Amino acid sequence: MKEKKAPNISPKKQGWRHSFKLFLKVLFLLCGVAAVVLGSQLLVGMLLVLTLGADKLSSPVGTAIYSALSYVLAMILIISLPNLLAKRGKLGVKKMSREDLGLKDLPTWTDLGLAPVGFIVYLILAAGIIWIFSLFPWFDAEQAQDVGFSFLISGFDRVVAFLTLVVIAPIAEEIIFRGWLYAKIKYALLSRLSSKIATAIAIFLVSVLFGIMHMQWNVGVNVFAMSIVLCLLREITGTTYAGILMHMVKNGLAFYLLYVVGVGVG
Repeated sequence: MKEKKAPNISPKKQGWRHSFKLFLKVLFLLCGVAAVVLGSQLLVGMLLVLTLGADKLSSPVGTAIYSALSYVLAMILIISLPNLLAKRGKLGVKKMSREDLGLKDLPTWTDLGLAPVGFIVYLILAAGIIWIFSLFPWFDAEQAQDVGFSFLISGFDRVVAFLTLVVIAPIAEEIIFRGWLYAKIKYALLSRLSSKIATAIAIFLVSVLFGIMHMQWNVGVNVFAMSIVLCLLREITGTTYAGILMHMVKNGLAFYLLYVVGVGVG
């Protein structure tokens, strides 16, 4: 009995197949992160409504608990589930180390110095992009961001809002988006593209998703610009520490204007 010869696939066709698989992989990464973040919010929200009740959940403290738990759960799931699959040898998933996530060692003086520099660059970039979008009649640059807290908070409510918005949110979002997702997408693209092109595409895709996840046009454009700078800080330093610090500066300033001065900002 004659052996069947393997089909002769041209290098060009193999290239298209590989490119299509790469496209699906990147799409899966983007959709997977979005699904985990939104799923965590839904799950935590349902559990808190059942345990605390809808009235307490809508209070500043309840909102803080909801936001904090959602961020932490999403971060844990995004990091632990792929590592669990990698440990069991499933789906060819590679385990992510602390270095892969940009969390190796401790923050350096370079991280501390680049954070405020990055913040200034972000303000300039965001102003330019928002100006371009303002040329379109459907774009409202003045629309206030709904952060889930009442503007009239004080005392303990202000403390928990500060911890959620200025501490927990920046750490979780940077680890998820600029740590895990950015590294995964860039490493995947490097299999077909040069380092510069892979980096540029990874920065763009992560920033677009980060903007979409904020579900508001003017805020999305603003954080899109911020994400570009945060990804660049990730590239320059090799860690997420400078990004976390810059993100804290941005959220801290917004917190001060919203809840201390009382000025609504978008």
